[in-house]
Amino acid sequence: MTARPRTSSPSPASLKDIQAPVEGALSRVHDEMWRIVAIDSEFFRGVNEHLMLMKGKMVRPTLLLLSSEIEGAGETRAAAYAAVLELIHLATLVHDDAVDHSVLRRGMPTINSLFTHQVAVIAGDFLYSRAIQELVRLDDMDVLRVISDAANELTIGEMRQLGALDALAFSESDYEFLIKCKTAALFKAACDVGALCGAPRFRSQLARFGERLGMAFQVQDDLLDYTEDSGTTGKPTGLDLKEHKVTLPLIEALRRVSTDQRAVIERLFAMPEPSDTDIAHVVEIVRETGGLDFARRRGEEYASQAEEALYDLPDSPARAALNDALAYVLDRRF
Repeated sequence: MTARPRTSSPSPASLKDIQAPVEGALSRVHDEMWRIVAIDSEFFRGVNEHLMLMKGKMVRPTLLLLSSEIEGAGETRAAAYAAVLELIHLATLVHDDAVDHSVLRRGMPTINSLFTHQVAVIAGDFLYSRAIQELVRLDDMDVLRVISDAANELTIGEMRQLGALDALAFSESDYEFLIKCKTAALFKAACDVGALCGAPRFRSQLARFGERLGMAFQVQDDLLDYTEDSGTTGKPTGLDLKEHKVTLPLIEALRRVSTDQRAVIERLFAMPEPSDTDIAHVVEIVRETGGLDFARRRGEEYASQAEEALYDLPDSPARAALNDALAYVLDRRF
C-alpha cells in the first residue's frame, strides 16, 4: 500500500472548527432527527430521549453537509439526509451493544443495559424503519441506492465478524474488509450523498475520501482501545480484548510474538472473563512487538489516500474543513 505523505498541520483543528461552515445546518439535522423518530408512545419517547443523548459528535452528518457545500450550493434536503444517516448509525450502535452485551457507550449506559436486550433490538429496528420511511418520503432513488448499499455492507460486516470461528486467525485482509463494511461504508455514503446534494461532478472523489477517512477513523478507534482510559474513550479500557475481538494492533503483533507471548494471548482468548491484569499483559505484548506503531502507520496511509482524493476539488471553506477532518481523526480524543 503506497500513498504520498500526508500534509501535516501544526495544530489540528477542533471538531467545532471543522463544523463551523455547516453549523446552522447541523442544528437542523438535530431537529430533523427528532421529527423522524417522533412517536405517540410515552415509553418509546423515553427510549428516544436516551438515544438522542447518545448521538455523539455528529461526524457523519458533518461530512455529508460539508460535501454538499464543496461548490457552495448545498441542497436544502441535505439536513434530512444527514439525519437519516445518523439514525442508521445509531441503529447499528444499539444493535452492536446488544450483540456484545456492552454496558457503556460514550460514557453513558447502553440501551440494553438501561432497559433490556429486547428493547435494544426493537429500538434499533425502529430507527432503521423510520430512516427508510424518510428516504421514501424524500423520493430520490440515487440517494436511496447509496444509503441502502451502505446499510447492507454494515450487516455483511457484522455477519462476517460473528462468523469467524478462530478469532486469532483473523487476518489483515479480513480486518480491512471488516472496517470497510462496518465503519467506512457510512463515511463513504455520507460524502457520496453530500456530493449528490451539491457537488455531483465530484461524487467519485468525495466517496473515495469518505471511505479512506472512515478506515483511518476505525484504525484510530482500535488504537485508542489499547492506549486510552475509559475517561477518554467513554468505554472500558481494553474492551476489544475483553470481548475477544482481534483488531489491527493485535494482528500485527501475532506475526511477531514469541512462542511464550503467543501462549499468553491464546490463554486470554480462552478465558470467558479476562481480568484487567490479563488484558494489561497482552496490551504490553502488543506494544513491545510493534503492533501499535504498525497500526498508526496504517492509519496514516489511509489518511494520505483520503487527502489525495481532495486534490482536484475547488478551494472552499468546506474543502478546507474536510482536509482538517483528517488531522482530527488521527489526533482525536473522545
